[in-house]
Formats: sequence, C-alpha cells, structure tokens
Amino acid sequence: MFRRQRAGSVICTSCGVLVAVGDDRCYNCGRRNPGLWGWAPAFRALGQDLGFAPFLIGTCLVVYALMLVFSQGNIETGNLFALFSPNPVAMFLFGASGSLPVFQFGRWWTVFSAGWLHAGLLHIFFNMMAARVLAPATADLYGPGRMVIIYVIGGVAGFTLSSVAGEFFPAIFILRGGQFTVGASASISGLIGAILAYGHRSGSGMARSYAMSNVTMLLIMGFLIPGIDNYAHFGGFGGGYLVARFLDPLKPERIDHLVVAIGLLALSLLSVVASVIHGLYF
Repeated sequence: MFRRQRAGSVICTSCGVLVAVGDDRCYNCGRRNPGLWGWAPAFRALGQDLGFAPFLIGTCLVVYALMLVFSQGNIETGNLFALFSPNPVAMFLFGASGSLPVFQFGRWWTVFSAGWLHAGLLHIFFNMMAARVLAPATADLYGPGRMVIIYVIGGVAGFTLSSVAGEFFPAIFILRGGQFTVGASASISGLIGAILAYGHRSGSGMARSYAMSNVTMLLIMGFLIPGIDNYAHFGGFGGGYLVARFLDPLKPERIDHLVVAIGLLALSLLSVVASVIHGLYF
C-alpha cells in the first residue's frame, strides 16, 4: 500500500542506515528529512530507481504506438532493422531531433524529446531492455534523482552533438551526424558514462569493467548495424560522465536533486507535447 509511515524507524534514502521517521537530519550522512516525511518506505516499494524504468518503458511504448497511429499505415515492413518503423512525418511530428529539425526548422527543443521516440520494433526493444538494467544500477550508485538528471542531460548532450555534427561536420567512417535521429540510446549511453565515472571516483574496478564492457558493445553495434547514431552515443556518454563527476557519487543525494530530476523529466515530456503542437499548428 502507498501509505505514509508516521512512527518507528525507516531507512535513510541516501545512506541506508536506520533513522527515526521524524528525524530532521540523518545522523550518519547529514541528509535532511532522511525518511521523506514518512513516505520513504512507500517510495522504496517502487524499486531502487523509484519506478523510473517502468515509467520510461511505458511512456516510450505509448509514444511509439501513437506514432504508428499517426503513420496511417505507412509503416516499414521490409527492413529487419527498421521493422514497424513509423514514417518520417510521424517521427518529425512527435519530436525527432537532428540537424534538419534543429537547424532547418528551428525545433531546438527536440534534443529533449527525441529520446522518447523510436524508429522500429527492434530499436525500442533493445533500448528498453538496456534501460531496464542500467537505470536501477545507476540509481543504486547515485540515487534515483541524480540518475534521472544524468539520463536526461546525457540524452540532451548526445542529440546536441549529433545535430551539430549533421549540420557542420563531414561524415568520417562510422561518424555521421544525424540529420534525423531518435532513440533512448543517447541517454542510456549517459548512464554508462556515469557508471564509469563512479568507477574512477570510487576506485571500483568492477564498475569500470562493467562500464567498459557496455562501451565495447556500443562500439561493435556502431560498426555493424546500419543507421546507428554514433555521435549521439558519444555525446551521451561524455555528457553523462561529466554530469556524474559534477554530482559526485560519494556524496549523499539531496532533496534538491529529486526536485531538479522531476523538473527535467517534466521538461523532456513537455517537449514531446510542444513538438506535436508545433507540428500540427505551425
């Protein structure tokens, strides 16, 4: 039951020690309101990432289904890597990013919206599988608020780099800027960068090894699978790494981290709405 606990002990949401439900500050890590005013047990029931991964998967599936509806039957069925891909008009309408939307149509906010869109059945399946594993793992290291901040900023960094590269950089081997790009993999790359940052900050060889195995997989996919936006992956990874170092995983998560995370999450979802409104009426 999603119920507030009014008496007894709870686990501090930052460091995991037992504190009284009404304590103003954790005696161990110093976090204010460590029991979230009695709501900490209810939130913990949602999982280490406070239910972010199921929310992400559900929202991406809804947006993907809406894009298929707006495609009006004009859906890719002959290409395995783009099987059941919405048509480009639908993807543009819902907020695809890249040099074309950002520089030619002035839809700069699509660096926030593109991570909620996917270009095919395999695309959304593999991205959601990765998010289901990496979001809770990153939240375990940084806390759910900082994990969401890293996820959103990583996506913004990835799509910004890809859009700029598509407009100004020449294509070099597997590095081709995105004229039209979507997918959660830029944000997922940000989570990988954050895990590597944790390994460097804490000295954890296990975290470094885990992150590098994922980086290797991204590189292999970038070589072998056509249409992969490597600039978005590199930008997301770098953005996630830098933000994670700034947030410092060895310090406890604060309430304001959760507030910023909610704000960024709301902004990225509103960017999808803004894209649809702009596309339909302007």
